[in-house]
Amino acid sequence: MMRPSTVVMVHGAFCGGWVFDEFRRPFEAAGLKVAAPDLRGHGPEDRPGDVANLSMADYAADITALCRQIAAEDGGPPVLLGHSLGGLVAQMTAGRQPLASLVLLAPSAPWGVFGSSLEEAVTAATLPLVAPTPFSPVEPDLHLLRGFSLDRLAPGAREAAVQRVRPESARAILETLTWWLDPLMTTRTDPPPSGLDSLVISGGKDRVHPPATVRQVAGRLGAEYVEMAGMSHWLPGEPGWESVAERVLDWLAARPDRAAA
Repeated sequence: MMRPSTVVMVHGAFCGGWVFDEFRRPFEAAGLKVAAPDLRGHGPEDRPGDVANLSMADYAADITALCRQIAAEDGGPPVLLGHSLGGLVAQMTAGRQPLASLVLLAPSAPWGVFGSSLEEAVTAATLPLVAPTPFSPVEPDLHLLRGFSLDRLAPGAREAAVQRVRPESARAILETLTWWLDPLMTTRTDPPPSGLDSLVISGGKDRVHPPATVRQVAGRLGAEYVEMAGMSHWLPGEPGWESVAERVLDWLAARPDRAAA
């Protein structure tokens, strides 16, 4: 099997493909093509209400279709890389579509994995109070965004990111953070396909998805787990992101020339 030529990068909640504007460059310099799509309803031309009632299943279906298209064009499946909620989309996709490798950066956990910190519990408990209904868009909490996700960015870079965030689907967030209330078990993931190489990276100071929670995700996948000391949640863009990209590229270079079964 030829080595993959494309890396698909999936952004997290309230964001867009712009999250990877810098992060993608080392991959392209290494000769890889990069696709960093906007999830459905998250593009610059989309209206805030376009995310209303979207499910994590919708996001996973779209990324699955994209990976299938790329596999047909490239003659082999892509590497799939997801950050935060995009990491959960990637986990859901891995059970639906063959991949060359799976890389998760500070991923949201799937159905059945409980959070490991008080911050996670408080966020899950208060989320239903923030969303008007499960089927409406929910605005980003800029205070939490600045203090938890973008906390290690320089002030100018932090505010530039804040200006680009957008509403998210309350349904998708609820399916992710309060999965025990979802009778459809939307974010349940199947065991990883035999032979799928996976890498999971957490930030040592991440309070959105703390290392203890991310380590559970890695254990479910049988993945190699790496903790980046001193880093927080914004692994594709905070200071030190170059080391994250380098770690991923080194790991990919060491993979055997095969795809997931």
